[in-house]
Amino acid sequence: MGVTVRVTVAFAVSLTGAEAQARSPAPAPTPTASGKVGRLIVQRAPNFGTDLSIRLLIDGKKVADIPRNQHYGGILPVGRHTVTAIALPNVQSRRPTFMALTIKSGNVYIFTAAWDADRLVLRPSNFYMPTTRANRN
Repeated sequence: MGVTVRVTVAFAVSLTGAEAQARSPAPAPTPTASGKVGRLIVQRAPNFGTDLSIRLLIDGKKVADIPRNQHYGGILPVGRHTVTAIALPNVQSRRPTFMALTIKSGNVYIFTAAWDADRLVLRPSNFYMPTTRANRN
């Protein structure tokens, strides 16, 4: 018995389905029995830093260290979550970046880790850059 999960992506910059599909491959969430999940992808900006990785925590639990040319991809249950990111090594003692995210069933949330001056930020993105998944076991 298969479960169909509809993917809806909503961002400030809207694209038609055809435009979005032409620009990047659409990530599809892994079906689950409950269907009450969404997908989170955190990728790195191309100029993030060669010798830096991103430690990603969700609800206080480490889910990935994201090195160059990799991304985090995971399934989260619906509801409110706290996403925390910090660049490693943290030789400049920068504070972590915190973001509240409310997951809705069937949605895909894509964020790009980038620098805003000397602060790491997670920017909503409508473009997915296919890379190796960092949290693969």
